[in-house]
Amino acid sequence: MDTFTLTMKSLKTKMSGDKNIRSYVIHTLMKTESYAQIKTSAGVLYYCELSGAVTYLGFEKKMTTEVTGLYLDTMDQIKEYLNGKRTKFTIKFKVEGSELQKKVCKALLKIPFGKTRTYKEIAEDIGEPEAVRAVATAIGKNPISIIIPCHRVIGTDGSLRGYAGGIEFKKFLLEKEGWKAQKK
Repeated sequence: MDTFTLTMKSLKTKMSGDKNIRSYVIHTLMKTESYAQIKTSAGVLYYCELSGAVTYLGFEKKMTTEVTGLYLDTMDQIKEYLNGKRTKFTIKFKVEGSELQKKVCKALLKIPFGKTRTYKEIAEDIGEPEAVRAVATAIGKNPISIIIPCHRVIGTDGSLRGYAGGIEFKKFLLEKEGWKAQKK
């Protein structure tokens, strides 16, 4: 048995006042992890929090927070963003991954609201102009979608390329920011 299994004290499911949010919390001797599944008009988002920092917000199903202050702040900011009332996020988060992934996430955070960059431009920004594919892979592994705006990265020809939430959700987010598809 692994340490996690041996030290788990409890796993509880809790519904907040919102029927669209299902949350769980796991307490171990080492840490407290919180998870939530949030149904939005655009699809389901999954949220993870560890030791007071958001560690995941995305579309891949994870163990799906006890409702903490950070969780409420994150959900408020996401709602404000989706309602056109927020252009920048101020929550605390932590990116884990390779050095390349961390450099790519920092570059993504520099893309202004309503603007796009290409995969090639991101590779150049981090000093790895020949590593466009590796940059695209790192973008695809972005652990905190929307807040780290990987949806703002498009193909060199202006086309929408892969997105963990699907191309339609990427288009939805970009259009929320005022982006218009190029005519071909």
